[in-house]
Amino acid sequence: MYLELIKPLKNQLEKLVLTDEETLSEVVNCLAQHIPIHSTGAGDPQNLFKVLVRAASQQDTIENTSKELEKSTCGNNIRYHLNKIADFKELEIQLNSALKSKIPKGLKKKKIVWAIDLNLIPYYGKQKDSEKPYIYRSKAKDGTCSFYAYASLYTIKKGKRVTLAIRGVRWLDTKVAILTYLLAELSSLKIQVKDFILTENFLRFQLLDG
Repeated sequence: MYLELIKPLKNQLEKLVLTDEETLSEVVNCLAQHIPIHSTGAGDPQNLFKVLVRAASQQDTIENTSKELEKSTCGNNIRYHLNKIADFKELEIQLNSALKSKIPKGLKKKKIVWAIDLNLIPYYGKQKDSEKPYIYRSKAKDGTCSFYAYASLYTIKKGKRVTLAIRGVRWLDTKVAILTYLLAELSSLKIQVKDFILTENFLRFQLLDG
């Protein structure tokens, strides 16, 4: 789940003028600034986020990525610290703050066209009680009907996607609830709107019972 949630931020910071290492450093510093994780040594926040961002961008596991990086803590230690993050709502606020901190200044100079899409992350195994409110039930895909899901509000600037806000989908969420939350986030940015698009996967959004 954590790997998927930080992908929008990585996409946000990718620029043609940056090298991979510079991009990685920008993302890691931004995450460490907005998401407090108390750890030291090889498991300090900078190293933890470095592993997570690399794993997310390369679609690899935390364990494999931690082995490839020098002076990195082990996968079990990373998961131990991630499990300390128990407040999903607070994490969502922190991630949106991180996204807002990297909004290109030029976006506020003219009206934009924004869009909302829905992203599904397959969930396997037995659900914990604390996870149930955030498990989205939908049609079978990749061998499961259970998913973590998040909606993202974004625009396109110079051919690059700029994610403006995200919303983790709750079990009781409706399209209206998701739109209301994301539009409130957009309003706080004071960006002028020209038009909007609701993508097909968001329009098909429908929760299944059970």
